[in-house]
Amino acid sequence: MLKKKDIKQVLELLGKEYPDAGPALHFTTSFELLIATILSAQCTDVRVNIVTDKLFVDYNTPEAILELGQPKLLDYIKTCGLANSKSKNIIATCSILINEYEGQVPDTIEELMKLPGVGRKTANVVVSNAFGQNAIAVDTHVFRVSNRIGLAESKDVLNTEMDLMKNIPEEDWSVAHHWLILHGRKVCKARKPLCEDCVVKGLCLYYKELICD
Repeated sequence: MLKKKDIKQVLELLGKEYPDAGPALHFTTSFELLIATILSAQCTDVRVNIVTDKLFVDYNTPEAILELGQPKLLDYIKTCGLANSKSKNIIATCSILINEYEGQVPDTIEELMKLPGVGRKTANVVVSNAFGQNAIAVDTHVFRVSNRIGLAESKDVLNTEMDLMKNIPEEDWSVAHHWLILHGRKVCKARKPLCEDCVVKGLCLYYKELICD
């Protein structure tokens, strides 16, 4: 893992590289973000936005989704992948929101994770982007990039999140999450990272090991 002074420098460089970093999913309410994030599992944000831009025109509340029903919801989201399980989870989540939360999305990670289809990553995305809380959602990009660079040193998602929470100032958790996602999409790609184009290559542990080999 990188030393604290190097981590600070990495974060500064990423912040300068991605000054406009923010959520890629389209949403106007916490409920829309919750549904969009559930749909984003094993699916691109671009595809989810295409689907929700149509779905949310008429069905952007728990009540409206329940009225729509699972078969018709499935028609809307069938291109998102895992549509059968996602449609079941969304319907079940909407029912819980109405019956237990007066139709409102809860604003704690613990309560969100009780909803069908909502794991820790989704809960972190919602509390961060919908409720303005400091949180780091570790998706595949964040996991890969942070462990490559040396911001984290873990072999699983949860411990990577814990490492990042220790190594990144709390006020930067949410924006750093977006920096790492963008860096993973644009430069630090899974199969062929564009190391020569990377602004943090001089500090990156992966790159140091690469050039030493």
